[in-house]
Amino acid sequence: MFAIGLLALVSCSEKNDEWDPYYDWAGRNARWFEQVADSARTAIAAAKATYGEAWEEHCEWRMYKTLLKTQDTPGALTDSICVHILPRAPKEEADTVSPALTDKVRLHFRGWTMKTEYETATGSREASMAVFTQTYYGPFNPQTAMPQLMEVKSTIEGYATALQYMVRGDDWLVYIPQQLAYKEKDSEAIPAYSTLLFRLNLVAIYRAGTTVPDWK
Repeated sequence: MFAIGLLALVSCSEKNDEWDPYYDWAGRNARWFEQVADSARTAIAAAKATYGEAWEEHCEWRMYKTLLKTQDTPGALTDSICVHILPRAPKEEADTVSPALTDKVRLHFRGWTMKTEYETATGSREASMAVFTQTYYGPFNPQTAMPQLMEVKSTIEGYATALQYMVRGDDWLVYIPQQLAYKEKDSEAIPAYSTLLFRLNLVAIYRAGTTVPDWK
């Protein structure tokens, strides 16, 4: 699913024995997701305590359990994704229809792995989050960016779960634990055991069996 804008992640340990940006990668990524989940749960609990059933109107965070597991049975923290909802474009009305697993969507996206220190050409270290896929370059501008068409079912479990909760016009930051991503396997520029962060902006939904129009 990630064929656009892939950036190679080359461990500095391949060049010398002094530094590996992926040290304890599995543990650090697990802790990163736990920290994000703590922030989400704290914000959600505070909103529920203050606003009751109307909490979603006052909270930018959500946690969604993977749709491939039973929803009413407690599970592990890593059965869920964390979502930080970004403001909608001005004057854009909220839709009420979400994609199904069998649908196709057009969306803008960018994906990152967790922040770590990479060795620069001068030998110094610089902390950054590596972009491994994107449909736009520089700051996101929906007026100039070109959305990509994809099948919901062709994406990883956490990504597909997020899409099935979104509606047209939603702009989300989605944190996906490695258990709902690529687990213990590398995937092109994504190291094994990576927690992934995506910005997803859903532009259009096409029901299964319908003709997908050309994008203008």
